[in-house]
Amino acid sequence: MNDRPRLAGNAQRHAEAARGHAVAAILCCALLATGAPVPAQVPAGYPSSYAEVIAAARREGKVVVHSTTDLSAAAPLVRAFEAAYPGITLDYAEMDSAVLNRRFMVETASGASPADVLWSSAMDLQFKLVNDGFAQVYRSPEASALPEWANWKNEAYGTTFEPVVFVYNERQLRGDDIPQTHADFVRLLKNKSERFKAKVTTYDIRKSAVGFLLATQDSRANPAFWPLVKQLGASGVRLEGNTAAMMEAIGTGAALLGYNVIGSYAMARAARDPSIAVVLPKDYTLVLTRVMFIARGAPHPNAARLWVDFLLSQRGQALLAGKAGLPAVRGDVEGEYTAAAVTRLLGASVRPIGVGPGLLVFLDRAKQEEFRKQWSEATAGAR
Repeated sequence: MNDRPRLAGNAQRHAEAARGHAVAAILCCALLATGAPVPAQVPAGYPSSYAEVIAAARREGKVVVHSTTDLSAAAPLVRAFEAAYPGITLDYAEMDSAVLNRRFMVETASGASPADVLWSSAMDLQFKLVNDGFAQVYRSPEASALPEWANWKNEAYGTTFEPVVFVYNERQLRGDDIPQTHADFVRLLKNKSERFKAKVTTYDIRKSAVGFLLATQDSRANPAFWPLVKQLGASGVRLEGNTAAMMEAIGTGAALLGYNVIGSYAMARAARDPSIAVVLPKDYTLVLTRVMFIARGAPHPNAARLWVDFLLSQRGQALLAGKAGLPAVRGDVEGEYTAAAVTRLLGASVRPIGVGPGLLVFLDRAKQEEFRKQWSEATAGAR
């Protein structure tokens, strides 16, 4: 007896909900027919107050993102974001890290409107801007899904998980000629000096900001870093300003080994070039992350929050790991080289470069000049 009214009530509620969904569908179709923007849904698990952020972002109408990530890689994310939030345009500009940093500083100093969001692989330059007070605090609803090292005080977020790898020419190297650790790399260059003379490549830290970052972080992780660099110099290492040049050299056989290469680019090239293969060093594998923050003076702060949240969301991270070819930092997104996959494979050997003050050590002018001087002396035999 007591169950009947409750069942009737449930049936009535289901009927009312169905009518509500039907009305919403009719309104949505009507809006589409008239060209009016369709209201975006608050993402599942977000507070209901997030609707106010969406509404404010729609009034702003756009978000400006300056990034070092290739537009071709970011395009699927841009399209998905604009589809999720109709009426908000994402103005995406790709540039190298030094230009991105310099442009932001010039625009901010001149009083011009800076970009809303800066997204860069030059972790140290990004964090310096954050440390100097150019970022605003924003606790993303997705923040709890990130590893601790990828979130600095809700001001700067790490967005990707990009191992720093060895690369080799798979057609020409086999077995023991493929280094599995940093010590292996040194032994190969010493014991097979003729084989690898002028056949190894790495970043020129005087031309590449990311190369400088990786070298300095490597020096902190490896007590034998400088002997390794001296061995590179003695081997006539080929120094290049970007990853593409290194991949081209290895793919053609002009170089046989690449040291300290950003894995995301190497893996993308290996996927379409059977000459190229990648090694995750077993003793330790540094991990780079692309750092993102919302500018303190962002002209479109609410739309910027939507973009940050979208990029950090499970859906955004899946797009990063899939179509964009940039491994996801979230542990609940699977893929060949995502945080979840690499951590399972290497365990404690994974060494993420944390978003934090440690990135500033070698931005001190005196330390930077000393490091570059020591590098130049050690690689004096470079090509």
